[in-house]
Amino acid sequence: MPRTDAIMIEQPHRIAFHATGLKSVEAGEALVEIEASGISTGTERLLFTGEMPPFPGMGYPLVPGYEAVGRVVSCEAENGPPIGGRVFVPGSHGFTEAHGLFGAQARHLVVKADRLVALPDALAGAQGTLLALAATAHHAVATSAALPDLIVGHGVLGRLCARIATLMGGTPTVWEIAADRRAGAAGYACIDPQADARRDYASILDVSGASDILDTLISRSARGGEIVLAGFYKAALSFAFPPAFMRETRIRIAAEWAGSDMGAVTAMIADGRLSLGGLLTHTARPQDAASAYRTAFEDADCLKMMIEWDANS
Repeated sequence: MPRTDAIMIEQPHRIAFHATGLKSVEAGEALVEIEASGISTGTERLLFTGEMPPFPGMGYPLVPGYEAVGRVVSCEAENGPPIGGRVFVPGSHGFTEAHGLFGAQARHLVVKADRLVALPDALAGAQGTLLALAATAHHAVATSAALPDLIVGHGVLGRLCARIATLMGGTPTVWEIAADRRAGAAGYACIDPQADARRDYASILDVSGASDILDTLISRSARGGEIVLAGFYKAALSFAFPPAFMRETRIRIAAEWAGSDMGAVTAMIADGRLSLGGLLTHTARPQDAASAYRTAFEDADCLKMMIEWDANS
């Protein structure tokens, strides 16, 4: 049975790096050798802390992650990607000794070939790992009834939402409570919410993941305004009914990206309209995963931590 090196969350709060079993490539699948993968401070944090709500395939030990780029080593699918082609991998299912949720933090991945996304030349290097977040941002913006005029959160997802909304002709304001994260805004304003007196936002997009935020957003919403929830919320959301009633507030949820979102952002990146610059701030080797995850989760200066899977790591 083939084996590969993988980052494992063996149980909540315990990360390891070691070899694990990998299934053989079957019809319709491809084997991809990973070059770089990103750490998600949303879903992977919840997997690490043990707070992730139940999902099909959930369990420990598990290989986390859904943001990886690499090259196709072999493919058993008709019309699959070419051998040697660079692809984005949104996760995998091929581990025999661990759960894969979502299964991208490993040196080799067995993936359904139709899930792979060919990378344009504009996505050379590790920037391709941001493709899922860019597609998620596009989905969140496109889900809104109108372009968001307020975006809450200036992490990587919030920045991508603001960039995409601006490209579509919007003029969003972005809220960020952490002063160090307000830098880097281009074409839009990023401010402390305490400094904002507006209470007439027609379209609010929340990517903060803060479970207690709805009352604040409703109080800033225009009559008939919409709030789109695009973060991942580990606790139940609730709100006071009278203010929402008086405003006739609409609440919508934006889930994961669809194929059309991936196609849209890939085109935006390929023709230079959408920049992914300034979002990758830290790198680490896979054998240093434990400290890398701590940095990704705890260091406010870390927007995005990348794991580099070079041949010598």
